[in-house]
Amino acid sequence: MDIIQIVIFGMIATILYIVLKDLHASFAFYVLLITGIILFLAIISQIGAIIQLIESLGQKANIDGMYMETILKIIGIAYIAELGANITKDAGLGSVAAKIELAGKIFILLLAIPIITAVIEAILQFLPTA
Repeated sequence: MDIIQIVIFGMIATILYIVLKDLHASFAFYVLLITGIILFLAIISQIGAIIQLIESLGQKANIDGMYMETILKIIGIAYIAELGANITKDAGLGSVAAKIELAGKIFILLLAIPIITAVIEAILQFLPTA
């Protein structure tokens, strides 16, 4: 699916949602949910290409594989948390969406700790010792 097809599909789903939300609210929500899943599946191949590019750049730069893997996990958590929060917001549950976003941020911070530690250790190596 290219971007024009994605936008057209999204617009059709939006119109369908607007028509259905007054008639059958539950069906309208299912339209949103299914639309989100279909759009996510449509872009999954592009995500794979991006991951391969990041991995190859990391190999060329001689960056430890653990760091590249951690960065990819962080990116994945960010997108998954955003998708889940947006679907939850669409259902009218903003407070639950906020908790999903908070959980995503906490998991990102947990994964980032080894990278932050390595950066701090590298900086400390450049500082003169007293």
